[in-house]
Amino acid sequence: MSRLQEFQELFRHIRLAHENNEQAVLVILAAAKGSAYRLPGTKMLMTSGGAMVGTISGGCLENDLYEWAQQVFENKKVMTLQYDLSETEIWSLGIGCKGNLEFIFLPIQPQIPLFPKIDQLLSLNLPFTLIIDMKNGEMDVIEARNNEVSYNGIFPEEVVDYAMSVKNKQTRAEILSSDNQRYYIDVVKPSERLIVAGAGKDAIPVADLANKAGFSVTVLDGRAHFNNEQYFPRCTHITEDLENISKEELVNCWWIIMNHHQEKDEASLKFAIEQSPKYIGVLGPAYRTDEMLENIGYSLLSAPIHSPVGLDLGAEASEEVAISIVSELMSLRAGRIQNHLHGKGKIHV
Repeated sequence: MSRLQEFQELFRHIRLAHENNEQAVLVILAAAKGSAYRLPGTKMLMTSGGAMVGTISGGCLENDLYEWAQQVFENKKVMTLQYDLSETEIWSLGIGCKGNLEFIFLPIQPQIPLFPKIDQLLSLNLPFTLIIDMKNGEMDVIEARNNEVSYNGIFPEEVVDYAMSVKNKQTRAEILSSDNQRYYIDVVKPSERLIVAGAGKDAIPVADLANKAGFSVTVLDGRAHFNNEQYFPRCTHITEDLENISKEELVNCWWIIMNHHQEKDEASLKFAIEQSPKYIGVLGPAYRTDEMLENIGYSLLSAPIHSPVGLDLGAEASEEVAISIVSELMSLRAGRIQNHLHGKGKIHV
């Protein structure tokens, strides 16, 4: 599984590369056995102009991967490559993750018929499943919209059926073998949407960190002089009053209530509870949240409410509080129980 938000950023740089008449190669971590810095489905973009966008290994392999990408710039043919990082004598890098990794180097040409479709799905924030023939680089996209499924039909039905069967449960990209052919299957899903109710100064690091952690952040505050791109870059900005917002627009979202104004917090909390939220975090002491819930006719059992919001990290300054809040969001998104990594045999489950 891949995050759509990360894919969007790569495609933005692909467009820039094509505008500059540069070659673009998408480097995809297709499989990993043993320890790896990131999970299968992670992607990087490499261009003939020297740009490298994204990260796969935290810096251990990127330069070597670029050397291989240069071959693909020249021949414009898909390539697969395996790295066995346990071979210390070969690498002599002291690499911490000693897994066996397999990469796809996929040339992205402007004339690829599927390119505009993928670009459109990404711009519309719509989920899709990407299938790549690892031998010849042929691609197809399975799109499900309005209860209709569409794809080009270039791959065997067995492959398409499998891709359809995992679209709601895949946690990492995978390789399917069928009739001596290997197919990379990657379900690309939109990022979880986080609504930050309140555009105060302490909301700035929360929105920034949440964005970097892969959430799609919307700031909800009627004060346009605070709620704007200058203070909250890469966020969606809603400056309308709650009564003027379509309820369908904010269904199944994650919420942080931090207006620092009880009347506004109560209105935001009531609105959030009534939109089938995945999570509501309320800033401030528990007794304040209890009082607000009583005032609006709800209780802590009315929704997945976390009060006070965040993990107990001893946070005090606004940046520390933001780390506490976003850490809780990340752990719940991953279905993890908050605990130390110390002593764990595996980091990725």
